[in-house]
Amino acid sequence: ACQELPAMSGEPGGRGGGGPAGGPPAAPGSDTYKGWLFKWTNYLKGYQRRWFVLSNGLLSYYRTQAEMAHTCRGTINLSTAHIDTEDSCNIVLSNGGRTYHLKANSEVERQRWVTALELAKAKAIRMRNNQSDDSGDEEPASQSDKSELHGTLKTLSSKLEDLSTCNDLIAKHGAALQRSLSELENLKLPAESGEKIKAVNERATLFRITSNAMINACRDFLDLAETHSRKWQRALQYEREQRIRLEETIEQLAKQHNSLERACRGAPGLSSGSTGITSTAKGSVQSAKGEASDEDEETEYFDAMEDAPAFITVTADPKHHRRSGSNLSGASEGHPEDWNLEDSVFESSNQSSYNESTCKDLLPKKRRRTRIPDKPNYSLNLWSIMKNCIGKELSKIPMPVNFNEPLSMLQRLTEDLEYHELLDKAVKCESSTEQMCFVAAFSVSSYSTTVHRTAKPFNPLLGETYELDRLEEFGFRSLCEQVSHHPPAAAHHVYSKRGWTLWQEITIASKFRGKYLSIMPLGTIHLEFHSSGNHYVWRKVTSTVHNIIVGKLWIDQSGEIEIVNHKSKDKCQLKFTPYSYFSRDVPRKVTGVVSDADGKAHYVMSGTWDEKMECSKIVQSSHGSTSTEGKQKTVYQTLSPKVLWKKYPLPENAENMYFFSDLALTLNEPEERVAPTDSRLRPDQRLMESGRWDEANVEKQRLEEKQRAVRRRREAEAVEALEEGKDYEGYIPLWFERKVDAVTGELICVYKGGYWEAKDKQDWSVCPDIF
Repeated sequence: ACQELPAMSGEPGGRGGGGPAGGPPAAPGSDTYKGWLFKWTNYLKGYQRRWFVLSNGLLSYYRTQAEMAHTCRGTINLSTAHIDTEDSCNIVLSNGGRTYHLKANSEVERQRWVTALELAKAKAIRMRNNQSDDSGDEEPASQSDKSELHGTLKTLSSKLEDLSTCNDLIAKHGAALQRSLSELENLKLPAESGEKIKAVNERATLFRITSNAMINACRDFLDLAETHSRKWQRALQYEREQRIRLEETIEQLAKQHNSLERACRGAPGLSSGSTGITSTAKGSVQSAKGEASDEDEETEYFDAMEDAPAFITVTADPKHHRRSGSNLSGASEGHPEDWNLEDSVFESSNQSSYNESTCKDLLPKKRRRTRIPDKPNYSLNLWSIMKNCIGKELSKIPMPVNFNEPLSMLQRLTEDLEYHELLDKAVKCESSTEQMCFVAAFSVSSYSTTVHRTAKPFNPLLGETYELDRLEEFGFRSLCEQVSHHPPAAAHHVYSKRGWTLWQEITIASKFRGKYLSIMPLGTIHLEFHSSGNHYVWRKVTSTVHNIIVGKLWIDQSGEIEIVNHKSKDKCQLKFTPYSYFSRDVPRKVTGVVSDADGKAHYVMSGTWDEKMECSKIVQSSHGSTSTEGKQKTVYQTLSPKVLWKKYPLPENAENMYFFSDLALTLNEPEERVAPTDSRLRPDQRLMESGRWDEANVEKQRLEEKQRAVRRRREAEAVEALEEGKDYEGYIPLWFERKVDAVTGELICVYKGGYWEAKDKQDWSVCPDIF
């Protein structure tokens, strides 16, 4: 049972983990006991090797021996801990809500640790009792309070004993009086005397009843006093444990403060000009978040994200900041006077939140709808779905619209333009790094609509299109087309008369992993500004839908986005931190750094993908100390952050309208003069929006069968052409064509023109009949 096992397989019960654990250098009887043990972290990583130190009744652990000088990962007090052994190699330590599952390499090694732990626990209990009995170490005020408390308790005990004695005497004399009166009543006396004796007897009975009541009340008081005494003792014990834990925490914080000072030692004016740490990346100062805790198992849960550079951001006061030279290698300085917001584009970005002035600027000239029919409360009968699937091919199983929202994937793709004003502001930026900040905020803003949107959009039919013409209102017009069905791919092109063009081709890949579904958008997004020629390219992160089988669905975004300006070579590295139940970070956190072609950092990006993004100008950066993992931390001294983007509030009654935003409510609004292949004209989607879900399911099945018939005909034509020795081109997109991108070298669908001209002429002869 103690042989080496893979670290991935294991549970706290002792099934798993293991490996060579070095023997402790000290004997179990000594004051200090050290050595390697394996500690249970989580179900993904199993048992992990940790360095444990037993000293003064406290068991502490570290990732490495070098961490003993500055970072303790966790401590447990043995004086109040319970020590248990589950099998030949496992040790379980529990103290209140904290439990450590440990594993030794062998049974002999386990027994050494158990012996040392039991001895240390007994010694800690003795020390605690001695401290509570000996008042010599207490202050005079504490000594007098303690004496007064002891005196009160002694007096109370004495009075209770007296009360108990009186109770016994009352019971004894009352019984004797009752017997005497009974004897007198039995004697033959005159009638008048008998009446008097009878009255005395009744009074004696009342006395006996009253005495019994008093005795019962005294007994209840005694029980209550004993109960409260036990509660007071437990409360006192809890306060003692809290004091010990507070002392441990203060000690750890002092060590962490030392570590922070060493990390920031190379930054001049850092301590005097700083007002607080605004944000940290993983691996920087995690242990400074509070008391010593088991943060290693939680923060290691997403190891794939550890390649992102660790940095510390410190906000400086621009009035007190003074430029000073730095002798550190790699140090860079900025000019605080450059952060003059009076004439900067960033000034207008602060007003980008959804306030009255913004709303007035964004009010469309055409009045558009602000609500759709409420979502019907239809229960989903899984059996009705399953029984229709018996004997059918998997590709022919129709999925009901109950899982959908009344928008197509093309409309969801267009919804990324909800915060297009960020790109309009980016056009006005003279600096390419400032412009990069707005582009980065725009790339994050496209995920804000997904936080409550757990329903899937309709899969577009091959040749389906969607246009969003807002040229007169917001200065842009957008066109999407489904250019491939297997695999599904959509091409998107946006032109803005305010100075930018965006295009992309997105293919969705998904993987079902049991409890959650990972959705990975494949393809690059291109953004070009007309006046400067700056060409930005980036990719989307992975979306994860949790609780697929059981529980409430919720969506998370995780991964990294690298935005590259292929003209100036500026870069922005954004990290989407995945949600963790045990993490102390802000949920849905996004952090990043904007740097130029030489790698010099200019701005720090921070915020959340569902709420807002902020930008802080870096006035000084320096390399701090190297962590135990060999990674170098960078300390950024920045000016106060400026809000670049803030999410618009959802409209009223959004929970009954699929949590659609103001823009999403207008995407499926009927419009004239659109192409016959436009998503607005799709009948099953329109029926679902109207609340007629049963009819929508029938129509959806008809459209899918019609699409399969077209595909079978196209496959037959391909076979026929092959037999005749002819080339068969297959499906050709209507408004897009495939070209090799000059920047990335990838084959991508780009807009070839003609759509808006066909709309002006209302000549849709090239459009197929797909509905």
